[in-house]
Amino acid sequence: MDNLEELEPVAEEVLGKLKSRQPFQSKWDTAAFVIFLTFVGTVLLLMLFVCIHCCCYHRCCRHRSSRSQVNERSMGVENLALEP
Repeated sequence: MDNLEELEPVAEEVLGKLKSRQPFQSKWDTAAFVIFLTFVGTVLLLMLFVCIHCCCYHRCCRHRSSRSQVNERSMGVENLALEP
């Protein structure tokens, strides 16, 4: 029951801010929120880039392997100095 009694003032404070339509008390709160949104947006953008890269890489890789099955052995440089 102590947890509920501790949470009541916090809940009342949050609801009071929502009712007053002023969720940020200072410019620092607004700046912190903007920085947080920028971080989240950057992470989402990077995840989008990773998804696009994976889709394009697999498509190109499938296309390349179906196009040149013969050239599988000729990948890389053969080092003839290692031959006996």
